[in-house]
Amino acid sequence: MRKLRLASLLFLYSQLIVCQTSIRVSIDFDNVNRVDALLKLENLIDYDFYFERDWFNDSTISKSFNNAEIETIVEAVLEDTSINYLIFDGRIILTKNNAITTKLPDNFFDTESETIKDGVKVPILQKQFINNRASNSKEVFAIGKENRKNSNGKFLVSGYIKDLKTGKPIENITVFLKDKSANSTTNSLGFYSLEVPSGFNILEASSLSYGKSEKQIVVYGAGTFSFFLEEQVEQLGEVLIESNRDDNIKKAEVGVTRIDVQGIKNIPLVLGERDVLKVATTMPGIKTAGEGALGYNVRGGKADQNLILFDNAVMYNPSHFFGVFSAINPFATGSVNIYKGSIPAEFGGRLSSVIDISTKEANMEKFSGEGNIGPITGNLMIETPIVKDKISILAGVRATYSDWVLKAISEESIKNSKASFYDAVVKYNHKINDKNDLQATAYYSNDKFSITSDSVYNYSNRLASIKWSHIFDDKNRASIQLATSQYKFNIIYDGIFNRNFDFGYNINETQFKIIAKYLYSKEHKFSYGLSSKLYAIQPGDIKPLGGESVVESKSVDRERGLESAIFISDLFEVNKKLLIDIGFRYSFYAALGEGTQNVYDPTQPKSLESIVETKTYGKNEVIKTYGGPEIRFSARYFLSPNVSIKGGYNNTIQYSHLLSTNTTASPVDSWKLSDLNIEPQRAEQYSLGIYKNFEDDSHELSIEGYYKKMNNLLDFKVGAELLLNQNIETELLQGQGKAYGVEMLLKKKKGRLNGWLGYSYSRTLVKLDSEFLTNQVNSGDYFSANQDRPHDVSVISNYKLTKRYSLSLNFNYQSGRPITYPVGKYVYNGNEQVLYSDRNKFRIPDYYRVDLGVNIEGNHKNVKLAHSFWNISVYNVLGRNNPHSVFFVNENGKIKGYKSSIFSVPIPTITYNFKF
Repeated sequence: MRKLRLASLLFLYSQLIVCQTSIRVSIDFDNVNRVDALLKLENLIDYDFYFERDWFNDSTISKSFNNAEIETIVEAVLEDTSINYLIFDGRIILTKNNAITTKLPDNFFDTESETIKDGVKVPILQKQFINNRASNSKEVFAIGKENRKNSNGKFLVSGYIKDLKTGKPIENITVFLKDKSANSTTNSLGFYSLEVPSGFNILEASSLSYGKSEKQIVVYGAGTFSFFLEEQVEQLGEVLIESNRDDNIKKAEVGVTRIDVQGIKNIPLVLGERDVLKVATTMPGIKTAGEGALGYNVRGGKADQNLILFDNAVMYNPSHFFGVFSAINPFATGSVNIYKGSIPAEFGGRLSSVIDISTKEANMEKFSGEGNIGPITGNLMIETPIVKDKISILAGVRATYSDWVLKAISEESIKNSKASFYDAVVKYNHKINDKNDLQATAYYSNDKFSITSDSVYNYSNRLASIKWSHIFDDKNRASIQLATSQYKFNIIYDGIFNRNFDFGYNINETQFKIIAKYLYSKEHKFSYGLSSKLYAIQPGDIKPLGGESVVESKSVDRERGLESAIFISDLFEVNKKLLIDIGFRYSFYAALGEGTQNVYDPTQPKSLESIVETKTYGKNEVIKTYGGPEIRFSARYFLSPNVSIKGGYNNTIQYSHLLSTNTTASPVDSWKLSDLNIEPQRAEQYSLGIYKNFEDDSHELSIEGYYKKMNNLLDFKVGAELLLNQNIETELLQGQGKAYGVEMLLKKKKGRLNGWLGYSYSRTLVKLDSEFLTNQVNSGDYFSANQDRPHDVSVISNYKLTKRYSLSLNFNYQSGRPITYPVGKYVYNGNEQVLYSDRNKFRIPDYYRVDLGVNIEGNHKNVKLAHSFWNISVYNVLGRNNPHSVFFVNENGKIKGYKSSIFSVPIPTITYNFKF
């Protein structure tokens, strides 16, 4: 019997290797699907095709051939598919994935490398596949197109992981090969990629929210494979902030915070608004200057030292309503990654951090949506496929409908104020094919408020971005990004004394970026690219409002600048214990005309009296250039399987500056570019931390320390005039700074009680020294910066009573921020005047607040119109009168001190959330 089988095999293969005489054909394909193309070709030649129609998708081909060989035409039709072919004896046989062999391996019948299965000898290379198939009845999926020249190598397998019910991509899912070291995680688009050996493998996708899914695959070549996972409903609300599985100890990154957007719904926040950036401030190292304050302070940095990206476009003011709410729609947000230590080489232009916000990919399977109705806002987000599995659109809008909250604020001048805001976002996703993706985003937000009866303030963000991603082969991929941003504000004053005016300001930037990734080997993964950004600032113009206004029209010269960079990084796995991520970035900046620049006498302080020359520059003429190298380095070393130590170093350069004399940022602060008289800010940061997982990864502990040095920090002279100042450099000071601290985070991710405890001790000091006494502050010694708040404690917890009911608590404590107090008084011309202390020598009272919430999930029926979620919470349940600011005024010749607060009473809220 065995001899008969061998004779049959030899006869078969002798037929397969019969030489064929190639023929030539002329044929045109005009947007024809591949099946019809094969049938059209079959009608022109004396060959029969053998294949299954369902092997092909609906992709088309548009090509022309003139006297081309039949092989060339068939290969073109099968390009970008997993279909192989063989021509013999007047037949063209197509096979899915694998290639038909025309020659047996030399060791096919080698007794030392074979096994017996059902009486038939099988090559030893097939043992693993047979054994797994014999012991496991799961379906086996074939991936890629076999190439006999590289049948035993490694190939790039990539794909998307999506929610089974909604079709939405899932971020931060770990994908790995079982019993092998290869692993990857999905990005904000749900995309993953990893190198897989050819042959049989078990691919597993895993996360706490979705459990795990195993798939048996046979890899013939580079290809795609996607997972559809079903969320484990019983875990809803239990995990609030989540990292990838073991990423906190595995990755080389230091000081990176990732927000689980879906998990923040149980955290009680002011007025029931789900707010991703407010949740970020409960993490160590990320603070705000106070309640109702704009901007964020990361590891001692100022509010302008954070690069806030919304789908790759810069957002200059991410806040609504005096900083009470963020301008980020939580229902349209897919991921939030905050880099406060290890800043990737592709990012630059800010000293302290990168806050990278990505919107969701819209549902490509079916129409769906999400929204809420709260006491002052309504929010609705919908997503729908345009072409199923190929094109989809997401749209979200949020707006206020009541000013009642202002009535609850104790500050008398605010009680009679008015405020409103809205924001809208639209995202377009287009999966062109397996190798090309296109996405585009448009965003707009607008705030309008009146603090006094005679002034109306208005500010807005406008963003747009487009990104095209392409996979070249199993090792190379790239994306091209184009983004534009605008921030502007406007003040209309309609008061008395005929001083009515209309004041406006705007900043625009346009950026082009190319990012490429090269998988050189298992040990080296490269990322590289270039970027260029054009700034255009209108520093301000004022116009009279009405025919009787005595205000004169005035405009400050426009500013322009070009910031460009090249970058490269390598994720280098030295061995199983040591992982290094090293990056290099070189940035270059040019201040551009047209405009004028003053040259000052270097032996005198900058003032109108010390101007020695005024230079005039033409359009696009280079005024001044700056630049330099930026190193990004971090490393991880395993002390044990669940304990690692990490260290890092970054140096950064910032060419734009926020001009503000306020203690906290405000919507009408303006930006200034580096020029002939203002140098870019520079910083260096050193980080070191230890990270541990314990109790079956249900608990995480991290302790990080950092030290940061800063140069050319911008500050201002006392009484500085910033708006409409053509010679703004005469009001500015540039000095040194340093920040250092220790951050501790303990997270409990599983069980009925879960949440985290964060604590940080940090200091931020500034030194404004000069050879000129008029430019010195505090005698040139270091003093506390406005954002210096040494102690910061946050406790976020959620206790699950049942699958539908849970209780939440939010506790926050911060040291009072620095302030300059009067320390004496004197009488001048019959009026009492104040003698102030050194700058920021004292502190306002400490801040603490407790919020409580009750969360009620809707029932978990599979078939219903919408899933509901109620949040009943009380913000500032203790009614703590936390001071927002302390100030002093001269009333009737007497100095009086006042303390203002934002929310000094408990604020109850009921919010209804729905999802369909």
